[in-house]
Amino acid sequence: MDLLVRGNRPRRSGPAPRDPERTRERLLQAAFREVYRSGFQSAGLNAILAAAGVTRGALYHHFGSKEALGYAIVEEIIAPDNHGQWLRPLENCEDPIDALIGAVQELSVQPEAVRGGCPLLNLAQEMSPLDAGFRQRLATIFRNWRDGVAAALRDGQNHGKVRRDLEPAQAAGLLIAMVEGYGSLAKNAQDAKVMEEGIRNIVEWLRSMRPLGNRKRG
Repeated sequence: MDLLVRGNRPRRSGPAPRDPERTRERLLQAAFREVYRSGFQSAGLNAILAAAGVTRGALYHHFGSKEALGYAIVEEIIAPDNHGQWLRPLENCEDPIDALIGAVQELSVQPEAVRGGCPLLNLAQEMSPLDAGFRQRLATIFRNWRDGVAAALRDGQNHGKVRRDLEPAQAAGLLIAMVEGYGSLAKNAQDAKVMEEGIRNIVEWLRSMRPLGNRKRG
């Protein structure tokens, strides 16, 4: 009888209905921040759970293991961010040199970015020697980055925007090496001026990739 009476009463306000996708996203974002700050091996699950405001059971329900969580960070945060920064500007662009210069000039020189370095390179340096799952996923990002830039440069050659004597794949690989190299130097020095100088140097190198009659500034 008491159950029937309670069943007819208006519902009291209480915890919001569960939202598995939101819980998963909170876990993923909290894990990304912790891994970026501490590295994957040192990232504490308790810190991630506290930041996300979820239980350990929720973590293992969505990801199964710490490694699975790390793989999700690579696939769902780092890969899309890399694509958005470097490849999306090249889609249907009129001039790949302009698009790449824009991407380079948007590299962050804020203290937290210089201090933390590149999330992609950080994980590659830490985990590629230790875990094939990380190594393969990170290699895919680097490969897609190189191939996307190379394809845009090749198209630029066909439209007279890029020097014909350049080998697109080699140029794309050198761009990645310079971006990540200057990022590492700035992180080691903890000095934004190192990254600022690197950006200027990369931009000048990109400008040199234009045909001689098309060396516009920008």
